[in-house]
Amino acid sequence: MIILGIDPGLATLGYGFLEKDGRGNVSVLDYGVVLTPKEERLPARLAILEQGINRLLDARLPDEVAVEELFFTKNITTGISVAHARGVALLTCVKRCGRLFEYTPMQIKQAITGYGRADKKQIQLVTANLLHLKGIPRPDDAADALAVALCHSFTSRLSALYQI
Repeated sequence: MIILGIDPGLATLGYGFLEKDGRGNVSVLDYGVVLTPKEERLPARLAILEQGINRLLDARLPDEVAVEELFFTKNITTGISVAHARGVALLTCVKRCGRLFEYTPMQIKQAITGYGRADKKQIQLVTANLLHLKGIPRPDDAADALAVALCHSFTSRLSALYQI
């Protein structure tokens, strides 16, 4: 099974592809980011994200997609633009893949580290270790997307609870 993990963002959308075999072993296929230029207006940036996600879906044909749910407490303006980007990611993926799952930041932290309040560095270190990587993937958005995909690989046997 091929899993695409997405860490949504307007300027930088992180992605990570994992392959899970029949015995539950997970390996990294690819990871990176889709970038949008800050000087572009919102509609153009959303279109760039859609094109980027479609290219990713064409390249790897994932069986399932896992997306991080939004969480923000301080800057509502940033949260709204991320929500726009997340909406594009959700719509594009559900139309192309159909098997779409969402996880809260706390669920991801719990699945990866065993502690729902782990910090970003802990999650990145454990993710890199579990995926047998030589270092923490860069940029952070790609590392976060791999964590989302890894979370889904651990919880996919319970996938009916998280599917939208």
